[in-house]
Amino acid sequence: MSTILLIEARFYPHLNDMLLDGARKAIEAAGHRHETMTVPGALEVPGAIALAARSGRFCAFVGLGVVIRGETYHFEVVSNESARGLMDLTLQGYAIGNGILTVENEDQALVRCDPAQLDKGGGAAKAALALYDLRQKFAP
Repeated sequence: MSTILLIEARFYPHLNDMLLDGARKAIEAAGHRHETMTVPGALEVPGAIALAARSGRFCAFVGLGVVIRGETYHFEVVSNESARGLMDLTLQGYAIGNGILTVENEDQALVRCDPAQLDKGGGAAKAALALYDLRQKFAP
């Protein structure tokens, strides 16, 4: 049994609770353990994963958070750079599921976060597990 690290940008607690619920259920259903780490915002998620990856304690990672469009360009910066950071780490060989939602409004976020609806937290966990399995398949 391996351990997956969930790193959440806990900016919207009520939304994150749903993302975490879905991710935890997916990981447990696959027979793995999980730990959770919290960072201030989505931009910190890739850096936290990079730091945690150095420990060698985790087989995969799930980045979770919600970025809701506001009135400034900041939405694009956070959305693009958090996704780029996660992709850069994935291309380095880390198994990462991207569950950082980028939405126009809270209604969109609620549908996507809810495990009974679109369950994007669970989907991100399943993506991380799929990449972990793929990495195991190609391991020397």
